Amino acid sequence: MGVFDNIFGKKQKNPEQEPKNIPFDDVPLDTHFVEQFKSKGGKFLYCTQKEEVLEYLQNIFKENAWKSAKCFEEELNKDLNVIGIENKNNAVALYTKCEHLIVEDGSILFSSNQLKDAKLTHYPINFIVFATTRQLIHNKDKALSSIKHRFKKEIPTNISPIKDYLPFKKDPNFLNYGNTNSKNLYLLLLEDL
Repeated sequence: MGVFDNIFGKKQKNPEQEPKNIPFDDVPLDTHFVEQFKSKGGKFLYCTQKEEVLEYLQNIFKENAWKSAKCFEEELNKDLNVIGIENKNNAVALYTKCEHLIVEDGSILFSSNQLKDAKLTHYPINFIVFATTRQLIHNKDKALSSIKHRFKKEIPTNISPIKDYLPFKKDPNFLNYGNTNSKNLYLLLLEDL
């Protein structure tokens, strides 16, 4: 006990007031990620096979009455063709992959492999992200190390996370005005382990 604790008395902690955090090691990575992701407003769809991805993708477009999407990856463009969605530059949604799913905070990490040279703010407000369970990673440091290791000869640029999935939420902090990468985001997570 310190000198000031003896003089002023140490405050006793009330265990009911402390946040109950589940130990990181006691929860599977995918479960922890999903909890973080959904708490920030993300829309999560878990798939065990590719047919489910196509079914969910079709339902997303139908539910939102979207007729087209912007898509850079040839593999994903085939998905759009299968469900009858046009690939257009001026679409209201972007259908893309990502680099990693950050378990620690429920964010999704992108790079120039997905975004090319444009900033996240230059893309539509609606994102549909296709990812696999192998892309789950504990934290940003490990994600950046993984990117550096995978792309030794040509490390991608424009590495950007999306951390919030409620783009129309008002932020009371005036320092964040106009400085958000928030997107209305659907995540199609395919189990591949």
